[in-house]
Amino acid sequence: MDYKKKVAITLKKANSLTAKVLKMTEDDKYCIDIIQQNLAIIGLLKSANLALLEGHLGCCVVNAAKAGDEKRINVMMDEILKVVKTAQNK
Repeated sequence: MDYKKKVAITLKKANSLTAKVLKMTEDDKYCIDIIQQNLAIIGLLKSANLALLEGHLGCCVVNAAKAGDEKRINVMMDEILKVVKTAQNK
């Protein structure tokens, strides 16, 4: 299974779990139970994000390198650094 299909499955799980957490909140469930489920969503989203980054590095960046497109590689490196910095600040 390719990485984008795995990411889609992970995002669908996160989406489903988000609906569950919303319902738990609306039903005034115990806060710690809601927090635990919310942390599970965060974990799924982080996992999807990492899989996307790995796929980008293994496909898009490799293709740019094989083509010898230094300008595109530099742009991609800047993009990657930007998303990594953004992820660290969250």
